[in-house]
Amino acid sequence: MYADDETVRKILRESGDTWAVVGLSANEDRAAFGVARVLQRFGKRVVPVHPKAETVHGERGYATLADIPFPVDVVDVFVNSRLAGPVADEAVAIGAKAVWFQLGVIDPDAYARTRAAGLAMVMDRCPAIEIPRLS
Repeated sequence: MYADDETVRKILRESGDTWAVVGLSANEDRAAFGVARVLQRFGKRVVPVHPKAETVHGERGYATLADIPFPVDVVDVFVNSRLAGPVADEAVAIGAKAVWFQLGVIDPDAYARTRAAGLAMVMDRCPAIEIPRLS
């Protein structure tokens, strides 16, 4: 298992409230759209990160993590597992405090690199499930 409940609680409560959601677009049919809405309901600022850089849920979007002109606390990753490792590396590079790989997003090497860099990390879990469960 990659991250126990205590790590999940720590990220949700202590890592900060600005969450960059990589893969979030204005497509209401995508899981990221609904999860971002839940994050907002629980007081998180959601920053869309998608090549289209669309505004979603009232927040301006950015094409990459590096384009975001303010600090990001948590990077929530909604991309294919084979693309997730580079996103985790970008999260480290921008100084995020934590990385969260969504359900089905699994990259053990990226997990190890991210943890070695000192960031908290969760893999293969969903904050929209975990926030209500652990609150």
